[in-house]
Amino acid sequence: MEQDDFAIGAKVEHSQFGIGIITNVNLTTLSVFFINRGDKEIARSFQGLKLVEPSKATGQAGGGPAISLEDLEKVFSGVLRRYVDFPETVEMGDKWKKGLLIMKPGSPDLKPKEIPIDAFFHKIVLVRDRLRVLEQRINSNEKLEDDEKVNLQQYITRIYGSLTTFNVLFKHKEQYFVGDKGSGD
Repeated sequence: MEQDDFAIGAKVEHSQFGIGIITNVNLTTLSVFFINRGDKEIARSFQGLKLVEPSKATGQAGGGPAISLEDLEKVFSGVLRRYVDFPETVEMGDKWKKGLLIMKPGSPDLKPKEIPIDAFFHKIVLVRDRLRVLEQRINSNEKLEDDEKVNLQQYITRIYGSLTTFNVLFKHKEQYFVGDKGSGD
């Protein structure tokens, strides 16, 4: 078997690590992502790596365009986020880091409650992630009629609208809560 057969995207088998996909090719090593063992560097001279399926990508000597491990991680993360309860990484705005949320009761006899803003932000993100999972489960539920799904989806959208106040805490606008625009909620 030629060394050129070990190209990015090729499926290989290692006696100890199992099945994997080549994610990067260097002069002396192959980066292989193994399903059960993660990313491993394998010497190109290693004789125990067996080609299971050649790369189907084209456009570069050796089988295909360069695909980095980072690109593969983005794809896998997207798939996991879409089909599993896998939360995305959400950053809080820099100006709120190490901040403190102070809730002061109307009565001077009562003590105020102080909460680190990052802990509060984490709770808000958890609420958003759980609403998204609820949306996915509603939309994929085979027992609900379409009009029931639409009704529940509209209710969730109104909940998002109620949470837009907390958008000031998010670092990136694409992660904001978005409700019905102009509905007055």
